[in-house]
Amino acid sequence: MTTNISKCINVILVKEHELPIIALAEEMRSLVQRWHYERRMEAEKCKTRLTPSAETLLSEQYQLSMRMRLDPASDTVYTILDGDKNGVVDLQARTCSCRRFQLEQLPCALAMIAIRHSKKDVYDFCSEYNNSSTWKVTYAGVVYPLPHQGDWVFPNEVRDIKVLPSDIRSVSG
Repeated sequence: MTTNISKCINVILVKEHELPIIALAEEMRSLVQRWHYERRMEAEKCKTRLTPSAETLLSEQYQLSMRMRLDPASDTVYTILDGDKNGVVDLQARTCSCRRFQLEQLPCALAMIAIRHSKKDVYDFCSEYNNSSTWKVTYAGVVYPLPHQGDWVFPNEVRDIKVLPSDIRSVSG
């Protein structure tokens, strides 16, 4: 799956690219409306503290952390020993030398063992963006359908605008 929304939409709407612009825009709106609805329904079913993907990742990192050892430097800074890959975790700064903790904003395996050792709640180290409540709020809104094109109301100042093709030609390649 791609994270580039335009590539994703282009792949899905291959046949629709031949449609007039208004019909193509309506197909895109309809697609986004469907996606938004499906994600809202999925989010509403979620009963865990984090999103399902974040819970899965957290569980995987927990399992990986089980084979590691740690050497505390302070109450918040730890050296994590994992055979040939050692790392440093700072729980107060929420950083890890592997950088996964910072990038994913979820505890990596190295941070996980430090959190367990400090007897803190692992969920306190997860970004609010991974919370199921944030996920639900993200999709709480509605992508509304448009009325039939014949029912659209345009202000006169918009209706009188003439839109001409661009004089600029893009160079392919």
